[in-house]
Amino acid sequence: MIKQKQAIALIAISFIIFSCAKVPISGRKQVTMVPSSQMMSMSFSQYDQFLSENKPVPDTDKRTQLVKRVGQRIQVAVEKYMKDNNMSGRIKNYAWDFNLVDQNMVNAWCMPGGKVVFYTGILPITKTEAGLAVVMGHEIAHAIAKHGNERMSQGILAQAGTMSVAAFMREKPEATQALLMGAIGAGTQVGMLAFGRNQESEADKLGMVFMAMAGYQPSEAIPFWERMKAAGGGGGTPEFLSTHPSHDTRIERIKEWLPTAESYYVKAQ
Repeated sequence: MIKQKQAIALIAISFIIFSCAKVPISGRKQVTMVPSSQMMSMSFSQYDQFLSENKPVPDTDKRTQLVKRVGQRIQVAVEKYMKDNNMSGRIKNYAWDFNLVDQNMVNAWCMPGGKVVFYTGILPITKTEAGLAVVMGHEIAHAIAKHGNERMSQGILAQAGTMSVAAFMREKPEATQALLMGAIGAGTQVGMLAFGRNQESEADKLGMVFMAMAGYQPSEAIPFWERMKAAGGGGGTPEFLSTHPSHDTRIERIKEWLPTAESYYVKAQ
C-alpha cells in the first residue's frame, strides 16, 4: 500500500513538472509527459505503417498536388512564425510530408513531426484551395501546440495506474500505439473534432495565423465551418454534452479572432 501511494505521488509530481509547458498564443499550461524525441520516433514509425496499409493517391493526381502545394506553403509560414517568436526548437527535427489517401472519410490529421494526411472525403467540404488551407493550418496547429502529446499523456495517466510513463510505454507498446493514433484523431470519421474545446479553439486561432502568413485569407475559415455544419445536417451533439465547440460557437470565436489573423495576412502581402 505504501509503495502504491509512493508511485501515485511520483506520477502526480511528474504531472506537475511537465504541466509547465505552454501552448503558443493562448499561453495555456498543458501536460506533455512523453519526451518530444520519443513522440517523434513513434510518429514516424506509425506514419510509415499507415502509408504501407493505406496507399496515397499518386503525385500525378491534381488533388494530391493541391494538398502538397498548400502544405508546403503553410510549412514555410510555420517555420517563419516559429523563428520570429523564438520557438524554432518546437519544430526541431520535423520531417514534413503531405499525402492524400483515397477514403471517403471527413478527416485530416497531422502527426508530431509534420506528417500530414488528408482523406479524399473531406475535399468536397474544403471545396477551394483556401478552404483546404483552413484544414491544413488547423491540423498542423494541433501538432505545433503538442495537443497529441497532451492527449496521449492524459490517456497514459488514465491507464498506467501505478506504472511510470516510461514503463507503460515500454511494456504496453500496442496500447501506446493506439493512444498515439487516437490522440491525433487518425482513423476516425471526423478527426477534426477529436480534440477538446480548448485544443480546438487553440488550433483554430493558430491555424488561421499560419494560413494568413501563407497568403490565404483567414476569413475563409468561416464558410468552411459553415459547410462542415451543413455536412452534418446542422445538428450534432449539444455543446454541453460534447468535448468540442458547437459549429455556431466555433464560428463566433473565429469571427472574434479574425482581425488578429488578418493582420498577419496584411503583413504577408
